[in-house]
Amino acid sequence: MTDPRPMKPVLIEREERPDDPTPASVPPVPDLGMDLPAVRLVRPKGSALNRFALWAFGALFSFVLSVAAWTFVSDLLASNTILGWTAFTLVGLAVLAAVLLALREVLGFARMARIDHLRTRAEAAHDTLDIKGARAVVEGLEAIYAGRPELAEARARLAKRAPEVFDADGLLALAEQELLAQPDQAARREIEAAARQVATVTALVPLALADVATALYANVRMIGRIAQVYGGRSGTLGSLRLLRGVMTHLAATGALAVGDDLIHSVAGGGVLSRISKRFGEGVINGSLTARVGVAAMEVCRPLPFRALPKPKVTNLISRGLAGLFGAGEDGTGPR
Repeated sequence: MTDPRPMKPVLIEREERPDDPTPASVPPVPDLGMDLPAVRLVRPKGSALNRFALWAFGALFSFVLSVAAWTFVSDLLASNTILGWTAFTLVGLAVLAAVLLALREVLGFARMARIDHLRTRAEAAHDTLDIKGARAVVEGLEAIYAGRPELAEARARLAKRAPEVFDADGLLALAEQELLAQPDQAARREIEAAARQVATVTALVPLALADVATALYANVRMIGRIAQVYGGRSGTLGSLRLLRGVMTHLAATGALAVGDDLIHSVAGGGVLSRISKRFGEGVINGSLTARVGVAAMEVCRPLPFRALPKPKVTNLISRGLAGLFGAGEDGTGPR
């Protein structure tokens, strides 16, 4: 037969001792997150078979094109000397243009690799507090911006103050403040202009897929100009590679999702859509373009954002759309 009375908890009293630990005497819990390295995206290496297939098809296409051009020129030379030499000259100019374009792409990839390597060394020097590594990074920055007359005063201030700094964090922060403040402002203006262009076309052009084509063109152009601002001038293939890197960065950081900095833009787009649906869509597309621009700054910047604040999408899109209502370069319009 069971007891109908409810069960009660049993309390066991324990006598306090003077050596018992108290919340004040317990050591603090160590912050394990401070010593963990930054999460980086590991890009898988391409397949050897894919690289071999790409090389084989490229070599075959080049060989067929060369044989066809040679046959065309030789046939013209056999039938008409003037036309043959004209064709030979045009083929030679085309080959020269192809070589120059290829050289420009190679130099663009080399410049981007140089900036990527410099950013990696800066992160390593910051994590390990390596003052020698930090000074090497500063020297690399000065070499990149040596030909920029607008940064002459900044380089002079950095050269004067750098010997007085003896810790890696302070030296990298000083270099970031002196050498990257103006490029950051130029990159912000590029993002604002691209966001304004995308928003305007989306709002005013009713053609199907016009906003998609404009957004793609504006984003590729914006990424190329941001890379040029930070010293990583690139060609067509380099811009496409940068676009891939920016998209990978967005996917890796989860920035493709609608976050706090885009909620206000979405809300603003909803309010404006009551007045004009296309204008509301333009605000959203402009906000996405600004988000891509911020990611491009992080990818193309030779130093990560630490001493200087990273721009916010809401500020960029508000300033970019303010240009639609008459805000000039002097900043007299709404902000």
